[in-house]
Amino acid sequence: MEEENELALPAKENFSEWYNDILVKAEIMDVRYPVKGLYVWNPFGFSIRKKAYSIIRELLDRDHEETLFPLLIPENEFMKETKHIKGFEEEVYWVTHGGTSPLEVNLALRPTSETAIYPIYKLWVRSHADLPIKYYQIVNTFRYETKHTRPLIRLREITSFKEAHTVHETWEDAAAQVDEAINRYHEFYKRLCLPVLTSKRPEWDKFPGADYTIAVDALMPDGRTLQVGTAHHLGNNFAKTFDIEYEDPNGEQVYAYQSCYGISERCIAAMISVHGDDKGLTLPPEIAPVQVIIIPVIFKNKDKESILDACKNVKESLESAGLKTKIDTSDRRPGAKYYRWEMKGVPLRIEIGPKDLKNESVMMVRRDTGDKEQIAMDDINDTVASKFESIKSNLYEKAKAELENNIIECNSLDEIENKIVKGILKIPWCGQEECNDELEDNIGAGILGIPVNQENNSDSMCPICGGEANTKVYVSRTY
Repeated sequence: MEEENELALPAKENFSEWYNDILVKAEIMDVRYPVKGLYVWNPFGFSIRKKAYSIIRELLDRDHEETLFPLLIPENEFMKETKHIKGFEEEVYWVTHGGTSPLEVNLALRPTSETAIYPIYKLWVRSHADLPIKYYQIVNTFRYETKHTRPLIRLREITSFKEAHTVHETWEDAAAQVDEAINRYHEFYKRLCLPVLTSKRPEWDKFPGADYTIAVDALMPDGRTLQVGTAHHLGNNFAKTFDIEYEDPNGEQVYAYQSCYGISERCIAAMISVHGDDKGLTLPPEIAPVQVIIIPVIFKNKDKESILDACKNVKESLESAGLKTKIDTSDRRPGAKYYRWEMKGVPLRIEIGPKDLKNESVMMVRRDTGDKEQIAMDDINDTVASKFESIKSNLYEKAKAELENNIIECNSLDEIENKIVKGILKIPWCGQEECNDELEDNIGAGILGIPVNQENNSDSMCPICGGEANTKVYVSRTY
C-alpha cells in the first residue's frame, strides 16, 4: 500500500492541487527546473506530446508545408509593427551581449514569429502565381510572464508552439483560411475527445495588429476557460509594414493579405484536466503512449510460465495490429500494478491469471468507466478495436455534456452575479468595452467573445448598462 499512498492524488474538486500533483505523479513534467516558468518534459509526458503534435502535423500537411525560422529576431525588424510590438513589449526577452561584447543590434527571443518570418516572405513573394503560401513551424517561444506561472498553461518558455503563417491575394481568401484553420482545430480536438467553444474575440482582446481574432476555448474543471487555439486575420497590415507585395495578373504591385494561427501545449493541459479523475490520467487511445497494459496475475508461481507465455502471445497479437502494448513483469503485487497504470491513463488493462488461462480468456478493464469483461483470447484484437471506439465516444460525450451543462443564459445583472461561480455565461451585450470593465471589476469575469455563427438579436437589452444589445457573448473567468 505504500506505493499507492505515494501516488494518491488530491480530490479533483481541489483542482489546482490535483493538477499540480498529477503532472508529477503521472510523469508528465518535472517542475523542479531552477528557472521560474520553465519545465522539463518527462519521457512519458513527451510521448503524449509527440502523439498530439503528430495529429496536428497530419491535419496541416494536407495543404501546408513545415518549415523552421530562427529563434532570434533583430530589434529593428521586431520594432517595425507598432501595434504588434505594443501588445508584446512587456513580455520580450532581449539578448544584448555575445559573450562579453555588446551586440550592435539587440536580439529578441521570439514571443511569436511574425517579425521573424515576414521579412523573408517579402523576398519570397513576387507574383500572384506564388500564392497562396501556407507554411507552419513547431517551435519554442519565450514570454516574460509576470503572472502566476503554471506548467503547460502559463509559461515563460512555450516549448511546443505550432504557428502557421499564410499569404493570400485577397482579404476574402485570408478570411477563408482563418475559417479553415478553426475547422482543423475542431478536428484536432475531436481526436483528443475535447469539445471546444469558438468565438470572435472583442476588439480590445484581438491579436495585436490583426483585423480580427477567432479563438477556441476549453472549459476546465474549476469553471475557468482556457484558450487552446487562435486564428488571426492580419489583413494587409503586416504586408504594408514588411513590404510583402505581389504582381497581380494586370502587372500591378499589390499588398498581400495574411493570416496566422497557433496552438500550444495548452492542448495537453486541457486534455489532462478534462478527462482525468481522482485516480489519475484518462487518455484517449490515440494519445496514450501505452494503449494496452497486460498484467500477469500469478499466485505462488502457479502456471507462471504458461501465464507469461499467454501474455506474450496477446502482446504480439495486439502489436501486429499496430497497438502500443506493454506487459508489466515487475515485482509489484497486482493491485499496485493496477494503481500505477490507472495513474498513467492507459485506456485498457488486460489481466491474465490461472482461471483465464484455463478458460482461454482474459479479463479486460476499461480505464474510463472501470467496466470489467471476460474476453476470449481469439477475439482480443477485434474487441480492443471496438472498445477504443467506445472509449473515444464516451470521453467526448461526457466532456460535451459537462461543457453544455455549464453554459448558462443570463439576462439580468442579478443572474450574472449569482451564476458566475463556475462555468460560462451567455449574455446580451451592447458592444461597449466599458461594460466588460464593469464585469471584471464586479465579478472577476470578462467577455470571452462572440459565439461564431450565431444570429444577432436586436430585441435584447445589455444587462450591464441597459443599452440595446444586438449580439450575445460568452462571459467567463479565464486563465
